[in-house]
Amino acid sequence: MPPAAERVPWRWLAAGRASRRLVLVVVFVALLLDNMLLTVVVPIIPTFLYTTEYEGTNGSVAPAWTEPAPPASKAPLFSSMFSYFDNTTVTVLGSTSAEELVNGTESSRLPQPPTSGPPVPSGCPEGEEFLAKENVRVGLLFASKALIQLVVNPAVGLLTNRIGYHIPMFIGFTIMFVSTVMFAFSATYTLLFIARALQGIGSSFSSVAGLGMLASVYTDDFERGNAMGIALGGLALGVLIGAPFGSVMYEFVGKSSPFLVLAFLALLDGALQLCILQPSKISPESTKGTPLPTLLRDPYILIAAGALCFSNMGVAMLEPTLPIWMMQTMCSPKWQLGMAFLPASISYLIGTNLFGILANKMGRWLCSLIGMAVVGVSLLCVPLAKNIYGLIGPNGGLGFAIGMVDSSMMPTMGYLVDLRHTSVYGNVYAIADVAFCMGFAIGPSTGGAIVRAIGFPWLMIIIGVINIAYAPLCWYLRNPPAKEEKIAILSQECPMQTKSYTTQKTLRDFPLTDDSDVEAENAE
Repeated sequence: MPPAAERVPWRWLAAGRASRRLVLVVVFVALLLDNMLLTVVVPIIPTFLYTTEYEGTNGSVAPAWTEPAPPASKAPLFSSMFSYFDNTTVTVLGSTSAEELVNGTESSRLPQPPTSGPPVPSGCPEGEEFLAKENVRVGLLFASKALIQLVVNPAVGLLTNRIGYHIPMFIGFTIMFVSTVMFAFSATYTLLFIARALQGIGSSFSSVAGLGMLASVYTDDFERGNAMGIALGGLALGVLIGAPFGSVMYEFVGKSSPFLVLAFLALLDGALQLCILQPSKISPESTKGTPLPTLLRDPYILIAAGALCFSNMGVAMLEPTLPIWMMQTMCSPKWQLGMAFLPASISYLIGTNLFGILANKMGRWLCSLIGMAVVGVSLLCVPLAKNIYGLIGPNGGLGFAIGMVDSSMMPTMGYLVDLRHTSVYGNVYAIADVAFCMGFAIGPSTGGAIVRAIGFPWLMIIIGVINIAYAPLCWYLRNPPAKEEKIAILSQECPMQTKSYTTQKTLRDFPLTDDSDVEAENAE
């Protein structure tokens, strides 16, 4: 092979490392896989725990599904059933035979299928008390990821300021791969809990480093908003694919299959990072970033973070509680438990891509305000559904509105740092991810307990009212003031639409090529 032909792949690789678009592709894929793993477990975990723990314990005395139509020899018996839909006790007509009444075995047995004629299953699972307790256990398992991520995020933000974004991104990939494989082969609640917690650590590295990397290479505010919208489209696509993909694969192939597919995709993502990001290279920020405590005292950053937290808390509360509520009130089969989230995922994908551009024109503060109000109304409508088709409207509105908030507030966080602090983004996107994680930590962990105490409808009312009440605070982001030392270097033509800005020190080209550091020094 001629020497020129041998150098062609290396030239392409060098050009790719200097391309902002390929950086966007890497971040897109990382967020896609992270959120596929986040949501793929939503329809799997409740039914898997029910199958392995409840049916495994009671399989010798009870079938998984109730079978009505007792034979004529049975004598009627009235019993009570507790409804978790509206927290009321309903008297129902049961049946028992004279022999069972004499032997006293009726209380320990569930109804058996009739011996003559085809069985007519009702589709509803047994074990009301087990399902009630499972709300709390599943909620804690889902929340463990966000709780761990909440703790790790600030440390990752500081780490990116010291060593750059490349190595943390690759660390995140490695931990995510281990977590995915562990999910595939875990058969107990404890192992699933550990796998979920590991996912939180990997997700913290990937999301903080990825979003900070995007903010550093897209310095123009308009371009950054578009890039963030595309990256959040990867997040949305992961949410979109995850739950339906998990439910279908679990129903027809097996519990390990969706996780093994994700593990293979994670390996491809790792190869892409090795080629594009050079994760062995340490490239710290040229300017010292604003300390994390200073950013946390900024009221405008806190308002933006609160919008991210409360809007995502609604869907976080739905993830562990909606499948169990559907099993109890709609008698839904396994595949429907994941498909119920499909409208929310599709509309979120549309919302993030659409408002990544529109938010610049209509004002990001207004986009977020409207989004939070729609989130609240959609959550209030969820308990009104009587079947899976009744969930299409509320879940679709919920996903679209959350897409409005996320695509508005993520670039706003970077803009606020440029406007009021030093243009280094690791810490501010650590705060943004902390806000996101607080929603996904508080939501599942408290949602299951609230459902058990006062019922699913009241849970939706509480979080819906919170979103509607918080929405007016977004008005304060309409025209945030700049720090005095920033006024001279930032364009003040139109609030929240500053075209570009400079930092105290000439920024280097994105350090993906070996020559970029030398070029930056010569420029100075």
